[in-house]
Amino acid sequence: MSSTSALILVLVLVSGTTVLGLFWRSRQGRPIVVTPAAPEALGVPDALTPADVSSRVPFGANATLVQFSTSHCARCPGTQVLLAGLARSRPGVAHLDVDLTHRRDLANRFGILQTPTTLILDGTGQVRARIGGVPNRAGVLRQLDDLTGSSHAQFAR
Repeated sequence: MSSTSALILVLVLVSGTTVLGLFWRSRQGRPIVVTPAAPEALGVPDALTPADVSSRVPFGANATLVQFSTSHCARCPGTQVLLAGLARSRPGVAHLDVDLTHRRDLANRFGILQTPTTLILDGTGQVRARIGGVPNRAGVLRQLDDLTGSSHAQFAR
């Protein structure tokens, strides 16, 4: 292989990897809406209960933000602060942080490949959206508005 061919091959590989990385990064933190008819498409079960995640905290009447994290996750504490604040700002919305450090069963059940991962549940425990990575504040608020039928534009900043 000539040096010119090798250089072209390296440039193509670097360019392709960069494009794929930018695409992956653009999808991080954005809610992926789960349609009620096909939550299994994203590896998410139909519904979730507090007992499923070993929680004594009841789910919210309107929505629940279920955050999956681990003890070694550097981005999880900031995500916890964000989601807890959003839940406090909305009536009927609860936030639950589930530590997956010793719960491999939950990671497998919900197809968790990264932490933090957040599931947005409606009032009945149905999974309505999934967020991989640190959630986008405006995206979470949009999902909460859709679930509750309200508009809180002042919190979207």
